[in-house]
Amino acid sequence: MGRDGSIDWCCMPRFDSPSCFGRILDVQRGGHCALAPSVPATAAREYVDGSLVLRTTFTTAGGQARVTDAFAMREGGRQDPLRLLMRFVDGLSGEVPFRLDIVPRFDYGDILPWLRGGGGAYTAVGGSSGLLIECDRELQRESAHDLAADFTVRAGERMRLRMRFFPPEQLDDLEAWRIGPTEADALLEQTMQWWRQWSSRGRADGPHAPAIHRSATVLKGLNYAPTGAIVAAPTTSLPEEVGGLRNWDYRFSWIRDSTFTARSLAEIGHDGESEGFRRFIQRSAAGSALDLQIMYGVGGERRLTEVSLTALDGYRGSRPVRIGNGAADQLQLDMYGELVMLAWEDLSHGHPPAVDYWPFLVSLVDAAAERADEPDRGLWEIRGEPRHFVHSKAMCWVALDRGVALARALGWPAPVDRWAARAGGIRAAIETRGYDTARGVFTQAFDHPALDAALLLLPIFGFVEYTDPRMVRTADAIRDELGAGGRGLVRRYLPETGVDGLQGGEGAFIACTFWLAECLARQGRLAEARATFDRAAATCNDLGLFAEEWDERAGTMVGNFPQGLTHLSHMAAAVALAEAEGKAPGGVAAT
Repeated sequence: MGRDGSIDWCCMPRFDSPSCFGRILDVQRGGHCALAPSVPATAAREYVDGSLVLRTTFTTAGGQARVTDAFAMREGGRQDPLRLLMRFVDGLSGEVPFRLDIVPRFDYGDILPWLRGGGGAYTAVGGSSGLLIECDRELQRESAHDLAADFTVRAGERMRLRMRFFPPEQLDDLEAWRIGPTEADALLEQTMQWWRQWSSRGRADGPHAPAIHRSATVLKGLNYAPTGAIVAAPTTSLPEEVGGLRNWDYRFSWIRDSTFTARSLAEIGHDGESEGFRRFIQRSAAGSALDLQIMYGVGGERRLTEVSLTALDGYRGSRPVRIGNGAADQLQLDMYGELVMLAWEDLSHGHPPAVDYWPFLVSLVDAAAERADEPDRGLWEIRGEPRHFVHSKAMCWVALDRGVALARALGWPAPVDRWAARAGGIRAAIETRGYDTARGVFTQAFDHPALDAALLLLPIFGFVEYTDPRMVRTADAIRDELGAGGRGLVRRYLPETGVDGLQGGEGAFIACTFWLAECLARQGRLAEARATFDRAAATCNDLGLFAEEWDERAGTMVGNFPQGLTHLSHMAAAVALAEAEGKAPGGVAAT
């Protein structure tokens, strides 16, 4: 919900479902649900008690009122989700006049809803979507397709709005599914209790603990519980450059982002999401590395055909508006290493893989061994020509290295000698063809001397020590060339190298800046680490949410929002800083 009380983006019943409210992508066609004072007011927002329950306090000349927004959560919701969006208005003092506008637009604005009902209960249906809309106040038809209400709340009064998703065929009987005011209040309390129980499992202390918990909660919010999938972001087509062409659909489960997320949550005590995601990937790939792809729909769908919605204006005129993602069938070698590394880290946390998961892991390691010499699209899923990206090769090394470690720790059958020899060959290739001896730094790709912020991940998964002089020099070069000498946020690479084959620009990647902060902290360079971390942390909004990128010239967020990769990188950097600050000061320097 925006500061103006309007819900401008909502997709139900899944993250990747067509939108019910989509004004963020087209002001006129998209639809929205606005609930705010009808007189001048100031607004202050916060999430309640470590949850994703949003509370907005509006202050007017005549009084104060609070709007609470929540998706209903409850025990057993994974198997039987309510798919219920609730909005409450509570009068705190004086009296505050409100205006409610409900403008549903299904299938990304293509379908005007058929409204039926009266008083405080209506159904809105169209195509394969349906909403049951209930309100404590009488709703008026503003047009054939819109509803509205004007009302006043006084101190101690509450108004409730409930919008629940159903397939249209279930809404012929409006009365069958109604939720009364008392039940709505109980569901809000259940939702708060659910979030309190989830948050209580998290482990983080020190000055960075609140920010770590906030990012963890956002990551949990990106989890599609029925299957265990974790989406990269809940939005599509928010541009990386306003008016530019880099507008992608991120409402899918990437192996890369999801393994990072599962690992980060497990590090602070939330390990259930890791197991759920691992099973999701095993099912989606049919238990075979040969059928693995870099991303899936949240139900395990493989065909994520990319389509442009030409009728929509796009965010601030940024087109095309895309659904689906054409990168789904790319080769990205890092996926093998990420999944094997996740299994190794789960084992280190006391959760060994199930016996029936082992053949899948073996097939992943074998695939990394067989395909490591192929060029790929890399971590950034470039749409230019494939290259021999250093990060991709290093992740193949990770698959083999952790595969050997897993086999030895578990005593399960595997060709460990062959794997170990292949890992050594990959390491040798990286340290020669992926290393610039003149500058003493790792490079983006074999025989390409450009830098890439993905190189900051090399020590995170153990390819090289943080304090290795080569890594120190690489971090310094990335800070200087991709981060304006430590004065700006870090770009993922220099677009002018032409690596991605696309025109136009993009913002600085906030996650990359957090990667640099983590690297500097692990190197004991605390002053630099803090300054880098603070620059990235300052890009969050008033709720502590981060986008994918930041436009430094305009001082605005760009890219999809909120972005899981940014939040997990924020968590990792905060943990690294907290750990480094607990040690004696020191540091290293390039030699």
